[in-house]
Amino acid sequence: MDITLLVLLMAGMITGFSKFSVGGMGLLILPVIMIALPGPEALGVIAPMYVITDLMAVSTYRKQIAWRVLLRFLPITVLGVGLGGWLLSGINPDQFQLMLGVLVVLMLSYSIFTDHYPSNFMRHPTAIYIAGLLSGVVSIMANAAGPIVSLFFMEQKLPKDAYMSTRAWCILLINLAKFPPLIMLGLMNKETILFSVYCIPGMVIGAFMGYWLVKKLNLNQFKWLIRGMSAIAAIKLFMFS
Repeated sequence: MDITLLVLLMAGMITGFSKFSVGGMGLLILPVIMIALPGPEALGVIAPMYVITDLMAVSTYRKQIAWRVLLRFLPITVLGVGLGGWLLSGINPDQFQLMLGVLVVLMLSYSIFTDHYPSNFMRHPTAIYIAGLLSGVVSIMANAAGPIVSLFFMEQKLPKDAYMSTRAWCILLINLAKFPPLIMLGLMNKETILFSVYCIPGMVIGAFMGYWLVKKLNLNQFKWLIRGMSAIAAIKLFMFS
C-alpha cells in the first residue's frame, strides 16, 4: 500500500475516534498528516477532515445540546479564529507550543483541583470569554483546541450526552469558521481537499471505535479519559517545543 494513503487512513482513524469519543487528539493528527504533506498546507487537509467527521458527530449526538453554554462560548471563539489567522504568519511555532502546553496543564490542574474544592469559576462570563478566545486562536494555528474545549465543557458539569452533543456542535462551527482564513492564506485548495477525501474510510472506522468506547464508559471514567488525553497532548507540546 502506498505510504501516503496509509498515513491518510491512519490520520482519518485518529480523527474519527477523537470526534466520537472525548476529543483532544488534534495534536496527534497534525504530525501524522505532515508525514504525507510536510509544511503548513497540512492545516488545509485537516480542516475539511474535521468538518466531515463533525457532520457525522452532530448527526449522531443531536440531543440534549446545552445551547445556552454554546451560544455564550461561540462568538468569542470565532473572533479567536480571526485573531489566530492574523497571528499565523508571524508567531514562533516553538514558543506557541510551549505556551499552549502550559495552558493545557493549568486547565487540567484546575479540573482536578475542583474535584476536591468545587468552584464555579469556569462558568463565569470572564472564564467563558478567555477559554473561547484561546480555543479559536489555538484551533486555527495548531488544530489543538480539543483539550481546551473538552476541559471547558466538562467543567460546565454537563451530563455525558449533553457534553458530547454540545462539544460536537461547537467544534463543527469553529472548524467552519477556519475555512475563510485558510483559503485566504492559500493553505486550503483543491489538492488539500482531495487529501482529505482519501481519509474518509479511516474516519468511518475511527468513528465506530470512538462511539463504542463512549457507550462503555461511566461518567467518572469518561471524565478521566478526557483528562488523560489532555495530559498526553500537553506532554507532546512540551517535548516538541
